[in-house]
Amino acid sequence: MGKVIVSGASGQFGMAAARMLLEQIPAEDLIVFSRSPDKLAEFAEAGASVRAGDFDDPTSLVGAMQGGEKLLLISTVRVGSRVEQHTAAVEAAKAAGVKHVVYTSLLGVRTPGNPSVEGFDHIATEKMIEASGLAFTHLRDSLYAEAVATAMAIPALAAGHKPENSGAGRVPIVSRDDCVATAVGVLTQDGHANTAVDVTGPEMWTLPDAMALVSEMAGKPIVVEPVDDEGMFRYFDSLGVARKASDVVPDGPIPWASEGMVTFGQSIREGFMDVESNDVERITGRKPRTLRSVMEQYRGAWPQ
Repeated sequence: MGKVIVSGASGQFGMAAARMLLEQIPAEDLIVFSRSPDKLAEFAEAGASVRAGDFDDPTSLVGAMQGGEKLLLISTVRVGSRVEQHTAAVEAAKAAGVKHVVYTSLLGVRTPGNPSVEGFDHIATEKMIEASGLAFTHLRDSLYAEAVATAMAIPALAAGHKPENSGAGRVPIVSRDDCVATAVGVLTQDGHANTAVDVTGPEMWTLPDAMALVSEMAGKPIVVEPVDDEGMFRYFDSLGVARKASDVVPDGPIPWASEGMVTFGQSIREGFMDVESNDVERITGRKPRTLRSVMEQYRGAWPQ
């Protein structure tokens, strides 16, 4: 097996993947890069190759990936402009001699008619990687359990209520741990080239039922208020969230736009994330974590 590259290795997903890779491959077979390479000292100390690479500086990327065979391309957070970043990375990977790109995408994203704005960048990126001539694996990750246990649960518990536009739509909420383990499995095993993997948790949830579990575990009420998409937009407006990604203030207090959240809820409601899969267990050899287990891990951060 050739060397494995982890992009954005100073982020949560990248760092977790790099640490897990060190448990499975020799350190000299791991290349990690970030625009903040000073945050990657632990990998240099372990014997991995640490490099500087910035998605907004394409000239830095070829050198960052030189000598690698498989690239873990972790999607960036800039909705609306990240396809350019991803394209720069794939072009650099090709120039550096990389053979296989493993990309973190989104569950249900290629189902025709999916309204999720978050998904549009993923669709464009998947198609661009497929057209590059490189081998690919798309890791289509479901909604993170960690996001439900923190970003959703904490404000809902604090307010005692939560507006919700996802209705009775079901989503197989998955732990980020299982997404990372699946990515590492694909990077270290043969047989995953030119495939898409549905990275899902072990249970189907509606978001109102997930909030009911939070309420039960916290011993505090959460009233879920069903709203339509416009009602969901108004809720985010009241929090000062920009509607469109193009209106997000760079480095501002809220780095995301409500159109992504509202259309994500719409895609759940309309069944685009109602996907059952055993890919996590097939690739990692272990059962994926339950939502309750992730909530147990984070409940110490919940308001008392």
